[in-house]
Amino acid sequence: MNLLVSAVTEEVNNVDVAPRRSGRSFWAPEIRVLQIFDSLGMGGAETWLMALLRFFHSRRNDLPMSVRFDVLLTGGAKARFDDEAEALGARLFYANFSRRNTFGFIRQFRRILAKGRYHAIHDHQDYAAGFRFIMGLGLLPNVRVAHIHNTPFSVARYNSTPSRLLGFRLAKGLLAVTSTHIASTSRQMIKEFGFDTWSFRRIEPRVVHCGFDTSSFRGDNKSLHRELSNEFGWTDNVKIILFVGRLEEPVGSGLQRKNPAFALEVGRACIARDGDVRMIMAGSGDQMRRNLTSRIKSWGLEDKMKLPGVYPDISRLMLGSNLFLFPSLAEGLGMVVVEAQAAGLRVLTSTGVPRESTVIPGLVEFRKLDAGVEIWASEALRLLNLEPTDPRACCMAVQNSAFSIEQSAKSLMEIYSGTDNISM
Repeated sequence: MNLLVSAVTEEVNNVDVAPRRSGRSFWAPEIRVLQIFDSLGMGGAETWLMALLRFFHSRRNDLPMSVRFDVLLTGGAKARFDDEAEALGARLFYANFSRRNTFGFIRQFRRILAKGRYHAIHDHQDYAAGFRFIMGLGLLPNVRVAHIHNTPFSVARYNSTPSRLLGFRLAKGLLAVTSTHIASTSRQMIKEFGFDTWSFRRIEPRVVHCGFDTSSFRGDNKSLHRELSNEFGWTDNVKIILFVGRLEEPVGSGLQRKNPAFALEVGRACIARDGDVRMIMAGSGDQMRRNLTSRIKSWGLEDKMKLPGVYPDISRLMLGSNLFLFPSLAEGLGMVVVEAQAAGLRVLTSTGVPRESTVIPGLVEFRKLDAGVEIWASEALRLLNLEPTDPRACCMAVQNSAFSIEQSAKSLMEIYSGTDNISM
């Protein structure tokens, strides 16, 4: 392993694309960046990319530099956001990244790099970026970013078989000699993925949050609560517990990462103690949705617990609810927790969510999952009965934090251009 990494280091030096420390600045009227994703589905990182595209497109005349994204999709297939991304000026390339198509991918990847003449490459698939950076040797831009969005479950999967473990170690070693920047959604994930070790001493890992447009979380909470209650057939005086997340994301035998079954049990316990409590669970996953719906019917709670599937306006759900319940097993950060705070919504979440997701002290409560359903229900009811927050002040606090789209765009512009303290 060490011999291979040493050989790669020597090859990198020979083609004059050796990793450079941040601080080597340049200025260009347009910064061209190749973003790498599996697909543009409904994931957190993908949603962030779309927010960035909208931001750079709408603010193109106001920013100190123009930023243009092209996107390489290694899953090789179209998904939800493709058409909008192209409408916002991004060029999309589809190239399947797999063992069977290794050489075909390399040829296409190198053609994209040669024609694009990019200032930066930004890969959002953690360790796999190491393999791709090696495949692009001689054509890589000076700025090469590997971004970690995943959770410790990903590390566990990499260690699940000897071949995966070998690939994991190799890719990580390649990143140590080919990347110029390691970014992550939280400081906790930098540690979990081992990017704070001696091997990465020349690269200072950087937290770059997936910012969002906080303006969509401004609204009249009382009127939206009334509208939401009416939409689901409830009276105005109900107290709404909200869960948002993928219902299906298996991470073990019978386990789903967002833990929707546990959330449902907590909601049921709350309703048993307080007849005014209602629950909404929004998220993709048809099979799990059917399973949970069947469970609700067996409890006779169809009129009090609703599973609308993929809801088109999550900010509306948050603005109209009274408590956000998020008992996730593990998160890279848990951006929905930050979004809930922007809506002025109190949050009850698990210790599997990094505490870095707290923007407004006192608005987010953390509990261990092994405390059990009844303890969680008691805490949920306590939070439901507290005085309402000031939603405008909450939204402003998130707007002024590192989680706003403006701040994350600024961080990326500084990385891509090698320029510190860009004025927005």
